[in-house]
Amino acid sequence: MNVIYGLLAISILVALVFLGLFIFSVKKGQFDDDYTPSVRMLFDDELVKEKGDDQPKENSNHQPKQS
Repeated sequence: MNVIYGLLAISILVALVFLGLFIFSVKKGQFDDDYTPSVRMLFDDELVKEKGDDQPKENSNHQPKQS
């Protein structure tokens, strides 16, 4: 039974160490995304919103077919 208490204490200690390292790395900026904003301009926008229009419209250059 004493082994279970020891393993429980060790596992909680290891979990706290990993949590501390995670918080430290987030504060240092390890997970900041520096790449995506620089390539965002290369992708086409799927929806274009015009001034005064509440509904976004599709970005298409073709005319609708007339029957």
